[in-house]
Amino acid sequence: MNKKERVDGALRGEQVDRVPVSMWGHDFLREWSPQTLAEAMVENFTRYDWDFMKVNPRACYHVEDWGVKVQPSGDKYTAPIYGDTPIKSASDWKRLRPLEPDRGVLAEQLHALQLIKHSIGFDAYFVQTIFCPLGVAKCLVGNKNEPILHTIREDRKALRTALHVINETFINFAIASLEQGASGIFYATNKWASAGLLTEDQYREFGEQYDLEFLDAIKSRSKFNILHHCGSYIYFDLLASYPVHAISWAATLEGNPDLHEGKLRSGKAVMGGISEKTTLKDGSPLQVQEEVGKAIELTGGSHFLLAPGCAVPPETPAENLEAIRHALL
Repeated sequence: MNKKERVDGALRGEQVDRVPVSMWGHDFLREWSPQTLAEAMVENFTRYDWDFMKVNPRACYHVEDWGVKVQPSGDKYTAPIYGDTPIKSASDWKRLRPLEPDRGVLAEQLHALQLIKHSIGFDAYFVQTIFCPLGVAKCLVGNKNEPILHTIREDRKALRTALHVINETFINFAIASLEQGASGIFYATNKWASAGLLTEDQYREFGEQYDLEFLDAIKSRSKFNILHHCGSYIYFDLLASYPVHAISWAATLEGNPDLHEGKLRSGKAVMGGISEKTTLKDGSPLQVQEEVGKAIELTGGSHFLLAPGCAVPPETPAENLEAIRHALL
């Protein structure tokens, strides 16, 4: 099977020659221009011969065109540093206006997708990363949770107004990303759909309705849409019926279903199995291969794509990534 056939088969729950796999993470030094971002993504993809690509842009790309100031850390192991933001009070949310996808930093991200398409688009699927509106809102206030929680308590209407603008912006950006060759969207909840931040009722109000509007707008245009649950104690069942091709989450974190449970509870292809912050980063190649084996055992190797629970830390040893591919030979 070729890479696309392997992924398609796994998404449909059909028998495949082996489990499809991909790993991804930030390149904090090279994610600042379309050319170097594309180079970093393609290098990772080709070095380890992954089956699909999750494009991993800098998180702050979502909000820089709204005036959020962010600086590179200058260190390949350290995330960018947030500075000034346009949201300083609840009333500021009401001033947010939709962005055009063909301008500024968003246009740069589309250019990176063009470059990636020219490199791997014939051979493999690649998906663009987009945060849920609450995740974007968090970036708008300096990558902090508390200002969002404060606005939920003090001015729900102002936040809902902003979330609508954010969603309009990124629906248009998602459609533009697909037009530039992306196979789908990797849609991340950024820990908001979990017990650590909001109640289920709060997520229904400030998350679910926007998620469904976004996913409904792109579902007929995409081959490979992924819902990514971030964090622990996720509201798995609340989002299990979303119109996506696969569900991704950290199945080894506390309070989360394992891969077998996730398959049964969603009826969808599941993605995960690798503990990127522990086993993959600090374990031995043998321990990595053992974790691969456990993931395949839990899923029966069917309706399953092997992946990290979240972004792979940049300091992860290359031999541990190589061990993943060797385990699937």
